[in-house]
Amino acid sequence: MDELEQRITELEIQTALQEDTIADLNGTIAKMRETLDLQQAQLRLLYRRMQDKSTDGGAETYSLRDEIPPHY
Repeated sequence: MDELEQRITELEIQTALQEDTIADLNGTIAKMRETLDLQQAQLRLLYRRMQDKSTDGGAETYSLRDEIPPHY
């Protein structure tokens, strides 16, 4: 009976460790999803800006140098 209790205790410990690992992974995935959503929004904004620049200027081409902050 003592051996059975020890095996059950070990299984409970393993289960608790697995639950902690799953919770950590879930948190990591949630953070990664937030980061991905933010990056996608930034990419859409950049795409829109490039589209606006190309339609506004006609022959004028878009350059990343136009976006350099004044302190450079």
